Amino acid sequence: MNNFEGHILVVDDDEGIRNLVKQYLNENNFLVTTANNAEDAVLKVKVIKFDLIVLDIMMPGKTGLEFTQENKNKINTPIILLTAKGESSERVTGLETGADDYLPKPFEPKELILRIKNILNKTQSKNIKRVIVFDNITIDLNKNIISNKNKEFKINNTEKVILERMISSPGKTFSRDEIGEVINLDKERSIDVIITRLRKKIELDPKNPKYLQTIRGEGYVLWIE
Repeated sequence: MNNFEGHILVVDDDEGIRNLVKQYLNENNFLVTTANNAEDAVLKVKVIKFDLIVLDIMMPGKTGLEFTQENKNKINTPIILLTAKGESSERVTGLETGADDYLPKPFEPKELILRIKNILNKTQSKNIKRVIVFDNITIDLNKNIISNKNKEFKINNTEKVILERMISSPGKTFSRDEIGEVINLDKERSIDVIITRLRKKIELDPKNPKYLQTIRGEGYVLWIE
């Protein structure tokens, strides 16, 4: 199973822009669905829970602003508006209506990726479970404590940040580079030491981990479901 960064809905009446954005997002490990107008987008959000919507403002029929106004509260999905250069008033209206960000056309695809990741990181950190219980093990991110075998282990801030990211994507394999970026550390050996320390707090048998596992040649994964 592919570990996608998120499922994005791209809504634009310009087929060239839709295909370009889809291709670039696919290359950056995002699953993408497209819609050629707001009405088509409404049908798709009814059956699919997207992580984020990239939405053009000016489209034939219902505009992106109208879509945002009518659907933002219903679907509770982050929205990035694509706007033409002269549409400053529409940008303000879009943000007031509930859009999370906007990007003027033409734009650099890399900037769109950065904006998407920034919003998804904030959304995931808000939605993350703070207390997780599995097999009589409790991870409490509010109190910074792991309870295991009737013992309590304190977790420091570095361990907490790693757990927050892994818990937000259970079953996803995180490379050492990804973990290093999260905790601002680029020494692989130090990352291995931190994971080993976490295993002693989470695992019933740290030498034979069941939950915080190593995927050889790829990195680490947390299985809690």
